[in-house]
Parts: sequence; structure tokens; C-alpha cells
Amino acid sequence: MQRTEDEWLTIARYVRHAANKLGPELPLCLPGEPRECGRTAQQHVIAWAAHLRAVSHHLIEQATPSEARGAHAIGPLYQRRLAELRASTSVPH
Repeated sequence: MQRTEDEWLTIARYVRHAANKLGPELPLCLPGEPRECGRTAQQHVIAWAAHLRAVSHHLIEQATPSEARGAHAIGPLYQRRLAELRASTSVPH
């Protein structure tokens, strides 16, 4: 998917905000921020989305009342939600 750098910046900020609500705080290191690290906004989206996924997985492990329910959440439930997201954002040919 093609996006502008400004669009990637907006998405990166949203992902960081969500991740910061659930886990260790991510730094202010996007382009133009006080601790700018030199990576592009798109690179931040990828890295921070992976971080958010890991934090979410850990949260499921902590919250699940049984191993079976946790396995369902991180397996079939996750795959179904992912398929729904992919279907809702696919571009018709």
C-alpha cells in the first residue's frame, strides 16, 4: 500500500499511543521529535506494530483463565480477526 510520509507519521503516532497504553513507553523518536533516531515513519510503524503485537500477546497470556482459552485467543481467534481485517481492507480488482 502506498502512503505519504505524513500518513505514515500519523499511523506511527497512533500505534505508539496504543502501545504506550498497554506496555513500556516507546520513545519520542519519530522524524522531527526530540529524540529523532533517523528511521522513517514507515519503519517505526513496522517496528512498533510488532511491539504492540508482542505486548498484546503477553497481555492475553496474563489474562487468560486457562491455557486452552489462551491458545484459542492467540490461534484461531487471532487468525479469524486477521482474515476479517484483510478482507475489509482489500481493494477490489
